[in-house]
Amino acid sequence: MQLVKWSYMRRYNIKAIFDQFPNSPVIFRKIRDYYFVYTIHWTAADAPIGIEELEEMERLLNRELGTELQYLYRRK
Repeated sequence: MQLVKWSYMRRYNIKAIFDQFPNSPVIFRKIRDYYFVYTIHWTAADAPIGIEELEEMERLLNRELGTELQYLYRRK
């Protein structure tokens, strides 16, 4: 999976598009020093999105923004 494009939205949210799900924008929200998936505007044109894909989306966006280490070492 690859991050195609992303942009800032209001209230510290980020909207991202991924190549495997091009018709379903993903909204991320910042929690502490890293970003998590907040919501997905899923469409039937894309395949269902599983937990593994969500985690990969979070990792890719945090890598792009330079917050991957904080994301990887977060408290679970």
